[in-house]
Amino acid sequence: MSIRRLIGSILVAFFLPVTLSLADELDERIDMLYEEELADLFLWLHQNPELSHMEHKTSDRLASELEGLGYDVHRGIGGTGIVALLENGEGPLVMFRADMDGLPVEEKSGLPYASTAKQIDWDGNEVSVMHACGHDVHVTSLVGTAKIMVERRGQWQGTLMLIGQPAEERVGGARLMREDNIWDRFGQPDYAMALHVTSSVPTGMLIADPAPYSGADTVDILIKGVGAHGASPHSGVDPVLLGSQIVVALQSVVSRSLPPRRPGVITVGSFHSGTKHNIISDAAKLQITVRSESVADRALLLDGIKRVAENAGRMMGLSGDMLPEVVVYENEGVPPTLNDIAMLERVRGVWTDSLGEGIFYNQQRLAMGAEDFPFFTVDPYIPSVYFAVGGTDQADFDRAAAGGPPVASHHSPLFKIVPEPSVELGVKASVTGLIDLLQNL
Repeated sequence: MSIRRLIGSILVAFFLPVTLSLADELDERIDMLYEEELADLFLWLHQNPELSHMEHKTSDRLASELEGLGYDVHRGIGGTGIVALLENGEGPLVMFRADMDGLPVEEKSGLPYASTAKQIDWDGNEVSVMHACGHDVHVTSLVGTAKIMVERRGQWQGTLMLIGQPAEERVGGARLMREDNIWDRFGQPDYAMALHVTSSVPTGMLIADPAPYSGADTVDILIKGVGAHGASPHSGVDPVLLGSQIVVALQSVVSRSLPPRRPGVITVGSFHSGTKHNIISDAAKLQITVRSESVADRALLLDGIKRVAENAGRMMGLSGDMLPEVVVYENEGVPPTLNDIAMLERVRGVWTDSLGEGIFYNQQRLAMGAEDFPFFTVDPYIPSVYFAVGGTDQADFDRAAAGGPPVASHHSPLFKIVPEPSVELGVKASVTGLIDLLQNL
């Protein structure tokens, strides 16, 4: 055996028990913390969900929890958002975000602690509210992470920035916090992280892939027609027919314009026109969601929608001032969530060492959901990692595979998460990742 290999073997033998004992000790501490504090916090959050931009109780509770741990907490950022800072000597500034809002959904999960909360929504209607996307897990995990990071200040140095973000479900909260000049006021992070719990993955497993979420755009097509009697279509221009042609032709934008190995979606979610059986309306409206994963592909899809809509109008004989109008709602669009590859490899290495080789759930992402987290990381660019923790017991997947009830998706009234393993893995992954990033190297 060479001298180098001999020394390496001695070092491994010396440090391995320490590493294992530190990992085991962290597990035990998080277990105790969940039992003593986090279980009650999760229960309170789950039973007190609040709609986007209305997270007043949630924000106050999170701010109070962090203040009690010694963080310098700033409230009312971008509405109900909070920024909490913990300085610990010279070193990088690392940000971690948790979103706080619930959804206007009546919970039908059957859980003994199911939400019965109601709230007046943005249109003045009383609606049921539920944490149907797991943001209660996110906030609980953030508080657990905050406490462990205080307890382990001897293992890291720099500044930890924790963000409680409002209105992720309406893709507006991150933008509002940025518009409130948080980087100018509190410092621009060197790294950023966020997590999401997911019902589609078994508890005890992580997803940490290069492209967690797609970009999304909200688009309307306003179609002008010429009204007429339904028995005399020749005397008008039928916007329903024109809209139908546009809906069908839009499918060719993805299939024949976008390269086949690059993902994209154009979905018409709403088609409105007319008032009565025998009346040809003079207008129609299509409401569309567009999903893409690069700036170039976004432009290709949006340009394609405009091309299809306008030329379909020309085929119907419409003049220039009567052509369909395509409206892209820039304030409702979000860029794709793309992990920084170097940072992702670094953090995945830490998680492999601390959580084990089999911690990652490696399955191809099939849907094109979106997130507003990139508003924190795109302009200016901040290296970031967005990861997910599994939230459903493996037994539920086994029952579903055997013909039992399917595992409910996010935003469903049946949605439910197993809180303890979800929160505990969220805390452990967050703490180990943050401690590695918060080093003055």
